[in-house]
Order: sequence, then C-alpha cells, then structure tokens
Amino acid sequence: MSNLKPNSVIACLDCPDHVQAVLDASIWASMRLQAPIGLLHSVPSLQQKAAINYSGCINIDDENMLLDQFTSHEHSGNSELKAHGRLLLHQAATYCKQQQLKCKTYTLHRHENLIESLDYVDDTAQLVVVGHHLTCKSTLSQLIRLSNCPILVTHASFLTPTNALFAFDNRPTTHKMLNWLCKTPLVRALTIHIVMVGKENSTNCDALREAYARLKQAGINCKKVLLDCRDVSAALTYYQKEHDIGLLMTGAFGQSRLRELIQGSDTKKLLGSTKTPYLLFPKV
Repeated sequence: MSNLKPNSVIACLDCPDHVQAVLDASIWASMRLQAPIGLLHSVPSLQQKAAINYSGCINIDDENMLLDQFTSHEHSGNSELKAHGRLLLHQAATYCKQQQLKCKTYTLHRHENLIESLDYVDDTAQLVVVGHHLTCKSTLSQLIRLSNCPILVTHASFLTPTNALFAFDNRPTTHKMLNWLCKTPLVRALTIHIVMVGKENSTNCDALREAYARLKQAGINCKKVLLDCRDVSAALTYYQKEHDIGLLMTGAFGQSRLRELIQGSDTKKLLGSTKTPYLLFPKV
C-alpha cells in the first residue's frame, strides 16, 4: 500500500552531489507551503552502481553500522544498492528532524528509475525538488518535459532566496504560472521582478502591465521591466546577475519544437547558465 501523501514537496535524492541542497530547498519549500516532505529515492540499475557513491552526502553518525543492518535485510542481487538507498533515506529523515522541521517527512523507496518514480508522484505533489546533476540516464531536460508538476532545480548549495525573477513571455504557460504565483504561499514573502524580453510595443507593454497588476493585487511586492533584446536567455541571465536575484522562475519549454531546433531552447540555455535555484512550471 502506498504511503504517498497528497500535496507533498517531493525531495529527489538521486543526485549524490546535491543531496544536502535538495533537502535544504525542500525544507524551505515545505515551511512556505506547510506541506509534508516526501523523501524519494529510486534504486539505480546495477550498471550505474560503479558511478554512484552516496557516502558522505549527509553527515550523520553510525553510517557503517546502519549500512550493515540494512544490507542484512535485503536478499536480491542488488541488495547493496537497496541498502545504500535505505541508508540515504534514513540519513535524510534524520537531517530533517535535526532542523526542527514542523512539517512531517516520510520516505518513498522506489524500485524503478527516476522517470517512473516521478510519474508516480506527479499528479499529487505540490512541488518536486531535484539536483542539477542527475544519476539517471535521462537528462534533466527530459525529466522536466514529462512533468505535470512545478520543479525546483537546485545546485550544490541552497541559499534561501529573498527575491525572484519571473520571466513573463505572454504565452499560455506563463499565464498559467502567473495564476499559480498569485495563489501559492511559496513566493509570498519574496520581491518578484517580472521581466519580459521583447519589443517595446503596445501588445507587450499592456501584457506586462496586466501581469504586474495581477501580482500587486495578490499582495506580492513586485517590480516590472521590459528588456528589448533578441537573446532571451542572455538578457534574463544578465538581469538576474545585475540585480543579485536568488531565484529564477520560468515556464518550462514554452517554445515550439521547431523554434527550439532553429534557435535553441531558452529553457536548456538557462538550465546551463543559472547558478541559483530555478523554478520551472510545466508546459500547458
């Protein structure tokens, strides 16, 4: 029987270099959303075993003793992999308790790949948190394309943001994201810079003004700016760096596949360039 709880923040622990950051980001989101944290680990294939080392991901005592204990309870050919996963989940749960987290945590130990595991939680989670470098064969971009849930991507360390950049392009996905931002408590305490990259014409100015008004009406402290630039990702990256903005927020892969083939994907470029947490909203 599944112990998956609805409206959870799902912390994906499949990125050894970023386990600490994923947990810290998940704790931040959990406190903002008043949601439980589901600690998710997908057992990697035997072929991946040599490339993965979760040792030292989280500094918790008695690691060797616990690993021996978990290994003795496993009986399949990949028992060591399963035991390492159980140890990681145990350490993650202990870390969350040490942070005096008021929201509950629970574990999800899935015996399938990460894509299938996220498909399992996708329809009921509020937010999925992943590390920038994944151990699964599929790329981060592929994982994001398949998700129906907002995804927060974090790097090797997580710093609690005080402000955010919302890239607004007047497409259906960012309008849906705008509706979500007006309702979610996740970003309620942040100053949001709503940034549009495009020509300074009446259509863009009116759309940006309306989006700005929506955020203000929702009680969110925000600023708006229109950047007349051809290179969307470069403009957003420059603006974020110049204004020291701690969280990037965009729609995920809102361009058509044809435009991506011709010009390249702005989402992929931003995933490669940004060094801050990056919140992506699923494509409509």
